[in-house]
Amino acid sequence: MRINRHISLSKILTITFITIFCGFAFSQELNLIDDNEPEGRTFTIATFKTNRIVNGHSIETVAKNEFDFKISHRFGLLHNGFYDLFGLDQASMRMGGDFGITDNLNIGLGRSTVEKTYDGFVKYKFLKQSDGSKSNPLTAVIISHIGINTLKWVQPERKNLFSSRLHYTHQLLLARKFSKNFSAQIAPTLTHLNIVENSNLSNDVISVGIGARQKLFTRVSVNLEYYYVFPNQLEANSINSLSMGFDIETGGHVFQLFFTNSYAPFEKGFITDTKGKWTDGDVRFGFNIARIFDF
Repeated sequence: MRINRHISLSKILTITFITIFCGFAFSQELNLIDDNEPEGRTFTIATFKTNRIVNGHSIETVAKNEFDFKISHRFGLLHNGFYDLFGLDQASMRMGGDFGITDNLNIGLGRSTVEKTYDGFVKYKFLKQSDGSKSNPLTAVIISHIGINTLKWVQPERKNLFSSRLHYTHQLLLARKFSKNFSAQIAPTLTHLNIVENSNLSNDVISVGIGARQKLFTRVSVNLEYYYVFPNQLEANSINSLSMGFDIETGGHVFQLFFTNSYAPFEKGFITDTKGKWTDGDVRFGFNIARIFDF
């Protein structure tokens, strides 16, 4: 039996925009991001090379009037062997983009083949790591996602609510660039599912994402990403998402080549729906490719 416990879309949007507004007001009040910086203050740049670590967001934002067009692929399981060409015969994809309203405020839209999901987000950077006369140890970002599952109803003859298609994820991203070669990020995360399969499952799923980047060469770095979901919230066969890969810079592109046990390229999917175990060989090859357009 599927359990539908939800709050209205209007309430979710209200909470989201209040959160963003409070973050903006907070930054202005404390002068965290100021165009008139004190002499001798230096902001940290390139904590990560792109706005995704692997599956999840990094603290990086797109600059004002720039559009970051991104295609994300995850293939089938490697252990299927040569018959499926080690997973290349199967694939999921997300195509979307991030737009910079300002250097610190981004919006994004995308569409995934998994559950035919459309997703959108608002992302706001309210604190920047800096050194000098006024230093900050961290960069901090808030981000709110909404996703819509557009699969056909399994039981169209029954009463189905549009709200059952919706899910939300809210995150606080905290990152520090410890040296020119190493950066790390932690991301406390709340995912709300408007509908769950039974009453033993939680509609609100709390997790923590951890990511790190180690620079190897001038244009190559290795990334690691892990999302830990606290116990007794999901089905017993749910597995935490673990991914590792490489960022490769080539002119206006950043290629990300990686291995992951997650199939879905959006937050609700890889946080709550991952079932593959690395120890069982349930690993998928994937890539993200991004191109920046300046408007």
